[in-house]
Amino acid sequence: MNRMLRPTSLAAPCPGPFSRRTLLQVGGAAFTGLGMADLLRLQARAAESNGAGKTASDNAVIFLWMPGGPPHMETFDMKPEAPEDYRGVFRPIKTNVPGIEICEHLPRLAKLADKYTLIRSIAHDFADHGGGHKRFMTGRDPKEPVGFINDYPAVGSMIARMLEGRRSASGVPQYIAGVDSGRQGIDTFSLGTAYLGPAYAPFWVVGDPSSEGFQVQNLGLDKRLEERLDDRSTLLGGLDRLRREIDKTGTATAMDSFNQRAIDLLTSPAAREAFDLSRESAELREKYGNHPWGQRAIMARRLVEAGASFVTMVIENPYCKQVPWIKNGTYNWDSHAVNCHLFDDALVRLPIFDRTVAALIDDIYARGLDKRVMVVVTGEFGRTPRISHQIGTQTGVSQPGRDHWPGAMSVLVFGGGMRTGQVVGATNGKGEYPIERPLTPNDLWATVFRHLGIDYDAAIPDHHGRPMPILPFGEPIAELV
Repeated sequence: MNRMLRPTSLAAPCPGPFSRRTLLQVGGAAFTGLGMADLLRLQARAAESNGAGKTASDNAVIFLWMPGGPPHMETFDMKPEAPEDYRGVFRPIKTNVPGIEICEHLPRLAKLADKYTLIRSIAHDFADHGGGHKRFMTGRDPKEPVGFINDYPAVGSMIARMLEGRRSASGVPQYIAGVDSGRQGIDTFSLGTAYLGPAYAPFWVVGDPSSEGFQVQNLGLDKRLEERLDDRSTLLGGLDRLRREIDKTGTATAMDSFNQRAIDLLTSPAAREAFDLSRESAELREKYGNHPWGQRAIMARRLVEAGASFVTMVIENPYCKQVPWIKNGTYNWDSHAVNCHLFDDALVRLPIFDRTVAALIDDIYARGLDKRVMVVVTGEFGRTPRISHQIGTQTGVSQPGRDHWPGAMSVLVFGGGMRTGQVVGATNGKGEYPIERPLTPNDLWATVFRHLGIDYDAAIPDHHGRPMPILPFGEPIAELV
């Protein structure tokens, strides 16, 4: 469906002279401060050129991303009456909502079905991980069906652009992404900013927040320099010297005020406390699970409470210090038979997933955030309804698995003042494709934009000043709103 576009501005956005590496370089205090200052400067320049306004809304979104593609028929869209080579070995259990059933290995979520909605009819056409990521993350068909470098901005960057006039009192960045170490590349999950430029990239929280001594690298300070924070001129002098070192090409400009704001962010108790999980009770942290997934989820809740608008937390690898690797397991949710034994791997990851998401649901409601904060839990696609068997790369024996399947997937959503305790859409008896209420990722994103107070009919100018629609199509899901 075509909609009339309402450009937010026809001015070309600031291209930004700094590389991704320069903006978010991890290291000592001086380098950290410079990266934050550059990001603040780019955001301010873009805001000036684009004429962004402030929004009265303080709504926020937590986006739990499950890369690889979780199996819908082992989680939220089970088909116990399907042929054996479709239904698998797991069985459904009843939830606290009559008529809604989910996997037996999600017992905590089964007790909370009245507080979330399952969408079973979202689908698209891109079966490659790269194409699937790009299609889901940007709301557009990618020009190339493979590869993770997106042609259009990821939704998180569009949200950061549209809400750049919003300022949190704590100084917490508006757009944040939490990932495993080594997975923070802008193209790993197709989070590229495309024509919006580096000012709208996420602030990375890298590593395992459940590990002892975890520190947010982009905010962490060298202990020797922490003792010298009162000497503001010393720290500024270090920034100036470092700036001169990297500015041999003359690309940097004066940014004293941004250095000051970056230092204020680094030393702001409110900002630092938002990332500090030690301020949560041991009981609550244990409820989420002493695991990277659980601690990322509790951090996401802390960050949106502190004023962040869009927080992506990647729940990818279940195997860590607390959970030993199994030979027939796999890193992410990509459950091909060559990668893992579908059911043995699921027996590891599903209980962790169940605990994490159930704790987040309880926490969001207990803190009265269920109207302000919307949570979306999904991957880029589902898995093939029919089970295949192949020789496992690690095991050397035949094992069951499911391949990529964009024709059907399940998405869990809650909070945001949405209607809950329901299922939206349905797939056929074998879980192959939607037969009721067919939807696309764009309808989900339109719902997200609506919650954030963003006009999903608006357009953002590209490098050439041409108005590019935030979403080329899609409408908020009526059953939710």
